[in-house]
This record gives sequence, C-alpha cells and structure tokens, in this order.
Amino acid sequence: MQENIKISDIRAFVVETVGVGGDYGSRPGGHWIVDAPQCNPLSIYENHAELRGGDASSAVGSILVEIESSTGRVGYATGVGGAPACCVIEKHLKRFLIGKEISDTEFIWDIMFRASLSYGRGGIALLAISAVDLAVWDLIGRLSGQPVCRIAGSGDNRSELPVYCTGPKPQIYKELGFWGAKIGLPYGPGAGAAGFQKNIYRISECREMLGSEYPFMVDCYMGLDCEYASKLAEAVLPYDLYWIEEALPPDDIENLKLLKKRHPTISWTAGEHEYSRFGFIKLIRSGAVDILQPDLMWCGGMTEALRIAKLAKKENVPVVPHAGGIYSYHFAAACREISMVEYCIPSLNGDEIEPVFGTMFDGEPLPVDGKIAISDRPGWGLELRPDQFRMDRPYALD
Repeated sequence: MQENIKISDIRAFVVETVGVGGDYGSRPGGHWIVDAPQCNPLSIYENHAELRGGDASSAVGSILVEIESSTGRVGYATGVGGAPACCVIEKHLKRFLIGKEISDTEFIWDIMFRASLSYGRGGIALLAISAVDLAVWDLIGRLSGQPVCRIAGSGDNRSELPVYCTGPKPQIYKELGFWGAKIGLPYGPGAGAAGFQKNIYRISECREMLGSEYPFMVDCYMGLDCEYASKLAEAVLPYDLYWIEEALPPDDIENLKLLKKRHPTISWTAGEHEYSRFGFIKLIRSGAVDILQPDLMWCGGMTEALRIAKLAKKENVPVVPHAGGIYSYHFAAACREISMVEYCIPSLNGDEIEPVFGTMFDGEPLPVDGKIAISDRPGWGLELRPDQFRMDRPYALD
C-alpha cells in the first residue's frame, strides 16, 4: 500500500430499513429474535418476563460508516448506535481523524477513545468507535489489495472456520452440519417457579433431540441474578451444557466470581456486552470467565479485538467472538487460537441460512456444512448495495 495516505472524509448514516445492517434487534414483528420468549436484563421483573425489551440495540439501530482516503478510495462498515453514534462520529470524532494516516490503526483508535473519555469508555461512544475502526480496516484492505485477516494476522491465515449456530431450532442446525448449537434461555427470575421449570424442560428437550455428544449452549442474555443462575447451573448438570453465556449483567463481576466458585465444572462465558481491552482485563483477572466473547461491532472494532485476543492468549483464556458476521470471521482467521465463530441465524423462523447483514452487501459468505469460507477479496470482501436499503445522514455538515 502506498505510504502517507490520509483520511479525507468520514460519513455516518442511519440505516432505516428493518433487517439490514449490524443491529441484531432490527427485525420485523413475528421474527424469532424479537417475539420468541427470551431472558433479558428486564427479566427479573414479572411483567417483563417474556419481553426482549432489554435489548437496547433495537432502540438505536444500524449504522453505516464510510471513510474516504486522500486518493479517493472509500472503505465502509456497518455497526450499531443509530443517530446517537452518527452524532458522536460526525460532530466529535471526525475532527480528530481528518488528515491522519490511514495505516496507523492503533493511533487512530487511541485518539478516538481518549477524545471521548469524558462521556465514553463504553456504550454509544464505543459503538461509534467500533464502526469507524471497522471502516478503517476495510479501507486499508482495499488500498493494499489484501483481505483484512491477512493484514491483521501473521500471513498464515485460515481460509475456513468451524461455525456454531444460534437460534430457536438446534436440531436443524445439527442437520445442517454446524459444530454446535445455542439457544436463548426463555425465562428469567420474574417468571417464577413456573418459568424455571419451563427453562429446564426446554433445555432437556433440546438435549434429547441433539443427543449426548453434540455441543449445546445456553444464552441468558444478562437476565439472571446470582441465586437464580446458581440454581439453574445445578439443575442443568445432567444435560452437559458446553457453556452458560452471560448469566449476569456485565458489571456484576463479584457474583460472576461467586458462580464460578460454586460451580467450577460449568463453563461460564461473558464479554458480549463488554467494551475495550480495559473492560476485558477486568474479566480476565477475575478468573470468573472461562471463555471471552468480544463483539467487534461493540468492543471497539478490529483494532481493539486484536488487543483483547493478545491479552487473553497471554493468560490462557480462550476467545470465541460473539456473532459479528464477516468482522468476526476475519478476526478469527487472523488469530489461530480462536477455535470457532458464531452464526446467529437471521431468518424469520430461524430455519433458513441468510446473510447476517440482510441486503446491505454483496459477497457476504454463508455457512456451508457448518463452515465459513474466507475469501481473498480486499478489505472485508463486501460490496455495498445502496439500492437495496434506505439510509439517512443526520449530521452531514452544511
């Protein structure tokens, strides 16, 4: 890649078409992600026991970020954060990035993080930073003619990755050849004893369908308290879960430690809703988490995910990225210690293979026989299809 290529412009758009882009919660009514019973952070309350309203991503929506270089080339990426993230990008972060050398990814990331410290460190600010960072990597790949995984890794990158599938129909995922299957826990503490029994029945039913050897996981989506999670862990021991995911809210590290102490044979995972390497350092040092799950559209993008993976490798803590589509695939391809990736099935009933980001891109790879193939196309290997969705740039300069 030619040296001294600078950032000349940054544009941030809100994606207005439901089911397109990085927001997992942007789905039409009747979709399994939004309408199936799903434990969530509000599930400790009785009147929210069957609502996925705890998912803040559906309240802010998908975004698209474009970064233009001084040579006129453009890189892009989707993410989450809606109009608030677009405001952070165009009204604040942009001024610090124009004129910066595009190849200096860590410096660009640190500038954004430090500039937003007074209101950031997580949340919307990190969602914005993540999307900008992913677009930077796409532009670097396009300028160099190389896929992101090859630029980020040692050069000896995997071209194919094992995939597990998340959705409501694990038996179908086994038949399709996925490495393993994950379901959402239907109910939280607010559903009482009846909800608890329904949870155990659902898990036992799935295990019976899948057989005793097939890897099977459960996602609690931050919806439990310590005592409920402990009771659940004891009750599901006969069903040999591969892991229990996000049992508690992200900041409740002390109770995560207590859960691990009480149930040392259970694999507890977390990190989907953690931000930056500084947050992951706390998880690693706690000793409470067996597998880390950074989401590249939330944790800070590719630059920060690589730093997180380096820290985790040093402490011998496995990393399996949360969802993330093409971004997680390239991340895993660049880091050979990552054993597999996740495909959160986006089809209406969770029974058909479709692109993670909907109609936004051409070139998005789909799992075949439980594996994802990584192409040699430059950047993330995707081409934007702007005629297939609606978007608006709310903070364009006059």
